[in-house]
Amino acid sequence: MTAQIQVTYHFKNSEQQSGLAGANDSFLRLLEEGLDVRLHARGDQLTISGDEDAAQLTLQIIEALASLIQHQITLSATDVVSAITMGKRGTLEYFGDLYSETLIRDNKGRAVRVKNFGQRQYVQSIRKSDVTFGIGPAGTGKTFLAVAMAISALKRGEVERIIITRPAVEAGESLGFLPGDLKEKVDPYLRPIYDAMNTLIGAEQTQRLMDREVIEIAPLAYMRGRTLDDAFIILDEAQNTTNQQMKMFLTRLGFSSKMVVNGDISQIDLPRGAKSGLISAQRILKDINRISFINFTSADVVRHPVVGLIVNAYEAADQRIKDLKKEKTDNGSRNY
Repeated sequence: MTAQIQVTYHFKNSEQQSGLAGANDSFLRLLEEGLDVRLHARGDQLTISGDEDAAQLTLQIIEALASLIQHQITLSATDVVSAITMGKRGTLEYFGDLYSETLIRDNKGRAVRVKNFGQRQYVQSIRKSDVTFGIGPAGTGKTFLAVAMAISALKRGEVERIIITRPAVEAGESLGFLPGDLKEKVDPYLRPIYDAMNTLIGAEQTQRLMDREVIEIAPLAYMRGRTLDDAFIILDEAQNTTNQQMKMFLTRLGFSSKMVVNGDISQIDLPRGAKSGLISAQRILKDINRISFINFTSADVVRHPVVGLIVNAYEAADQRIKDLKKEKTDNGSRNY
């Protein structure tokens, strides 16, 4: 353990101070929680107290965030979390590069950018590949970025329509009592997609494009028997597809189209004994040209730092269970 020290950062002006602190000092609290330091702002000074390595890293992160403000970029909580994550991974020197490109501007005019190296790889893969698989835990931005790339492609005239789908695992007997057709039954489960659309282009514009069938959001069952040309197609929650469903979906790809397949193989809701089509696709398609696989980890989570800790805790628990099962099997074999 290194020595406990104090280092000081001097705010250049009140705009920088409020931008770095966040509303009600929310950004400072994120830094404290994520880096295990204590921060105290007084006048034009910010005092950082804690372990020497942590305090020095916090100072470097604050300087990196201050550089964004200097370039007229308004910070958000995700920017702070991304800086913390990259600082811990030793890649903070590349943090500024993430802000060199704007993917699209949302409904309020805010720039949508990648937040970490994993997201950057994901976006680059979507541009270069016909089919991109984004595999990883919740909070890594897979769905939101895929929708952003789809809208961007539509605006540039690269595609004529956007089709977003997901398997309706929950649309069995448990939803049978609900009124409406299959699409109406599963619409609540498509809410994250609607939320992304509404954030990026607004609820009214989303509805207009849906009415004109430029945007289609539907359960996976609606994809059967179709060939999708000139389209940007997104399959969300792909871990809940069967092998047959995954093959059916992938073979819908038409000319001048692009596919993105997202899923989290740690959250499979298929009936016991059913194999995930996403896991099978990883094995079967890994060497196919123009198909890419991007694997996100808990380090790529861009939600509150606690989300990353939760993901890590569950991964550690799963690993302990696997180790215990292996130990039990090994002991059984030796006894035999």
